[in-house]
Amino acid sequence: MSELQRVTVLAGGVGGARFTRGLLAHLEDAYPDGTGGSRVAVTVVVNTGDDMTLNGLRVCPDLDTVMYTLGGGISEEQGWGRDDESRRVSGEIAAYGRGWDWFTLGDLDLGTHIVRTELLRDGATLSEATEYLCRRWKPAARLLPMSDQPVETQVRVGEAVDEHPAGALIHFEEWWVRYRAHVPATEFVQRGLEQATAAPGVIEAILDADVVILPPSNPVVSVGTILNVPGIRDAVRQTAAHVVGVSPIIGGAAVRGMADACLTVIGVETSAQGVGLHYGARRTKSAGLIDGWLVDETDADAVPHLAEAGIRARAVPLWMRDVPATARMAADALELAFE
Repeated sequence: MSELQRVTVLAGGVGGARFTRGLLAHLEDAYPDGTGGSRVAVTVVVNTGDDMTLNGLRVCPDLDTVMYTLGGGISEEQGWGRDDESRRVSGEIAAYGRGWDWFTLGDLDLGTHIVRTELLRDGATLSEATEYLCRRWKPAARLLPMSDQPVETQVRVGEAVDEHPAGALIHFEEWWVRYRAHVPATEFVQRGLEQATAAPGVIEAILDADVVILPPSNPVVSVGTILNVPGIRDAVRQTAAHVVGVSPIIGGAAVRGMADACLTVIGVETSAQGVGLHYGARRTKSAGLIDGWLVDETDADAVPHLAEAGIRARAVPLWMRDVPATARMAADALELAFE
């Protein structure tokens, strides 16, 4: 493998966070800097389409999940939120009839949202607020929001549900958490996208990288939302870096969450091959995004079909059972990038 200096990851929440943690573990072992870290600089561009203002506080679910996971404060059981959490404050808010009873925030987590909201109200950008919060957690990677401007992913429901009539737009987190993606949806709408620009450093992190990785995050509402920010998709297509992706689908099912429901909305088959072809081969007339694609061993029959479409593919174990297993997966992604 060529000497590696810079890696950029486009990440959503749990899947992107856990993959990046494994990537850092691999790099610390393969490219040690002599101080317990790695000499490879890692930048994580994080989806902010799930962000919301709740109880007067600015909540950034994916940024916080990545920050807590890489900083050692995540609830491993949940994959999101803080470890050893309590919810007394959310209980009090609910007693006043406020907030969302299906989206409770933990007391420790509320501390992060309070500090972020204060920083934003004092004039800081989301990038600056994120940098400030990361001073505590020291995630061993640079975390960048995809944009400093608010972009909100909403879901148009195809049938009436509770207080929402058919055709209404609801926040993605309501569709995802309250309804578990069981309510039929007809489209995803990203409000604010037209006014958004890539956050400072994002385009440079993609163009200057040696490797860009699309981890096993939701390809529609996580990685897809990042790519929809003006300038980011073009940067991925134009970068001289090797661009590789890791399938979030194993054996025809989503590894975590309800990515299959999202893929159905946009007409993409729920399969490792389907998602790889959805991203598309970067160096073809189709102007796709990836050079290489990792699939699980159970999906090895997809490899020749992906190759026919111009995508180098390899079948390896993709279950992120623990950090060592995820580190091996990250090593496979880097090997594929330089193949």
